[in-house]
Amino acid sequence: MEQKIFHLNDEVEMKKPHPCGTNHWKIIRMGADIRIKCMGCQHSVMIPRKEFAKKLKKILVSHSE
Repeated sequence: MEQKIFHLNDEVEMKKPHPCGTNHWKIIRMGADIRIKCMGCQHSVMIPRKEFAKKLKKILVSHSE
């Protein structure tokens, strides 16, 4: 399986939408866990990196270093 590469401040699309109706998120913290912020309602969620990679659909805006 292809490894997905993502960076801090990337805007991503997740497989399932947030309850507010959007599935557009921004990565705001990276480490063993990844914190993402909903671009619709500004709610943030922290999930394990492995789970994040599994739920990621595509990278919309890349801010590679």
